[in-house]
Amino acid sequence: TSGSNLFHGGSSGRRQEISPVTEYTSRYGKISLEAGSSSKSKEMSRLMLNPAKNHKPETYEDLKLDGSSLLLSSLEMHLPRHLLRAPRDQKFTYMRDILHDYVPPALRSRDQMQKEYREKIMSSYQPLHQELYTIDPVALFVPTFLKAINDNTEKSFRSIMSEPAPGIFTFEMLQPRFCELLISEVEHFEKWVDRTKFTVMRPNTMNQYGAVLDDFGLQPMLNKLMEDFISPLSKVFYAELGGSTLDSHHGFIVEFGLHKDVEMGKSYA
Repeated sequence: TSGSNLFHGGSSGRRQEISPVTEYTSRYGKISLEAGSSSKSKEMSRLMLNPAKNHKPETYEDLKLDGSSLLLSSLEMHLPRHLLRAPRDQKFTYMRDILHDYVPPALRSRDQMQKEYREKIMSSYQPLHQELYTIDPVALFVPTFLKAINDNTEKSFRSIMSEPAPGIFTFEMLQPRFCELLISEVEHFEKWVDRTKFTVMRPNTMNQYGAVLDDFGLQPMLNKLMEDFISPLSKVFYAELGGSTLDSHHGFIVEFGLHKDVEMGKSYA
C-alpha cells in the first residue's frame, strides 16, 4: 500500500471542516480511504482509513471474480464498522461497487480476457501431478519452515533465516520432492502446448521460455500459499511496504539455456 494525503474541504460559515483521505494502491489502481473525525463523516466514508483490529474477514474464493479474492478480504478490513457483521453478500456488493468506480475499463477488459484465456486452457489441459493443486504443508515445506510458521513469532522466523543484506532474507522453505514435481508439471504443460499448438502468454516481456503457474490451474494453491505462509512473514518484515495487505501474486517459472533465454534482467517480485 502507499498513501498520499489529500483533503476534502467543506464550509460552514467561516469554519472549514477537513477530512484526510488516503489512497490505497492495489493492482486495480487507487482506492480512497476516508477518515473523518466526526461520527457524521465516518458514516459517509466509503472505506475506513485504519483496518478493523481483530476482525476476521470472509473468504471469497468460491465466487466467480475478475480479480483476486484476497483483495476483497483485504478491503473488508476497511469497511465501515456497521458493515463488518453484515451478510457476506452485502459486503461483497458494497466492495464491488467501490472497485468498479476505480477500475479503468481497459483493465476490466484485460482481466476478463485473462479469465477467458485461463478457462480455455483448463478446459482441456490434464494435470500430471494432481497433488500439486492443493496444499499439503508437510509435503510442501521443510520441517524447520513449517515449525516457524506454526509458532508465528518474529523470533521463530529469524531462527531459520540469514540476512546477507538489510531487508534480504534467505531460508530453506520447499521440499526437494515438491520442486521436482513442479518442474515435471511445467514440462508436461509445455508438451501439451507444443502438441495442441496453443499460444500461451509467457511470464513477462523479457523471457520467451517459461510458464505462468496460475494459467493452468495453480492459482488457488498459490493464493493459499501467499495468504497462510507468505503473509505471516511479510507482515513482520515488510509491513511498511504493504506486507500486511498482500492481495495478489504472479507465480511463474522461466527456463534458461543455450538458444533460449540467458538472463533474467531486472525483475520485481
